[in-house]
Amino acid sequence: MLRYTLRQLEYFVAVGEAGSIAQASEKVNVSSPSISAAINQLEKEFGLPLFVRQHAQGLSLTQAGRRMAEQARFVLQEANRLMDLAGDISGSVRGPLSIGCLVTFAQVVLPSVRRSFETAFPEVRVRQNELNQSEIFSFLRRAEIDIALTYDLGLPADLQFVSLLELPPYAIVHETHPLAHLPAVSVEELKNHPMVLLDLPFSAEYFLSFFAQIDAKPIIAERTKDMAVMRSLVANGFGYSIANVRPLNDYSPDGKALKFIPLAGPVRPMRMGLLMSTNADTTSVVRAFVEHCRDQLQSGGFPGLGG
Repeated sequence: MLRYTLRQLEYFVAVGEAGSIAQASEKVNVSSPSISAAINQLEKEFGLPLFVRQHAQGLSLTQAGRRMAEQARFVLQEANRLMDLAGDISGSVRGPLSIGCLVTFAQVVLPSVRRSFETAFPEVRVRQNELNQSEIFSFLRRAEIDIALTYDLGLPADLQFVSLLELPPYAIVHETHPLAHLPAVSVEELKNHPMVLLDLPFSAEYFLSFFAQIDAKPIIAERTKDMAVMRSLVANGFGYSIANVRPLNDYSPDGKALKFIPLAGPVRPMRMGLLMSTNADTTSVVRAFVEHCRDQLQSGGFPGLGG
């Protein structure tokens, strides 16, 4: 008789990936005592120590635990496929869906799209992750997320991208910046002014490529990985910046006015879309989310982005 559950396997995998029960608890939204009890039950059932307990360093998988975790991931994936098959047969969309979103626009897009999707498909259990581009690639390859909203930056050949819309770049300046009066601004005009670089994997390379095209280097005065911090630095006169998503109002988080000026010249727009493994769209839940995003884009469900 089977004496462990898929839920216990999910908790086991979460602890193995997080390295601590507390972090796994946040990830799966379950109390730490429940996760501890599940791990203890699995170790008792398997007759194997799955983790080495280290007070200062959390938990690490034993050699046996690593092999068991690999098999547990496979079992969970197959269980999800069984749920997808049931959905296909019955015509319903149900089961878990783990969504990743690029951190630069997660606050603008993800909550709204997630809410409308959960309303349309109440039997789907959604989890979300805000990630940079490198993390999105890793999470997809490890099957920690099923699909991600992101840009077409540095896309590897083993992942599938479904384009949704183009987003041209903007220069962002404070309201008294010397270029603030212009209807459009070129990279040539920006190059001699200090820059606040949004310094995220692949995004930074994209912004810097504009200057490489004219054999120039920007004057990078500040770097940040946070969009909100970037806007506040710009609004307080530390330099201009470049971004592809324009917020719904022209103010920084600390309430100062900003100017968003289209970037002129041969600068490549970024494409926002959905990234997934090559066979992910065979599942009913993922297919439903892809179609939902397309529908939401057409009906204005992506705030401030097309429609």
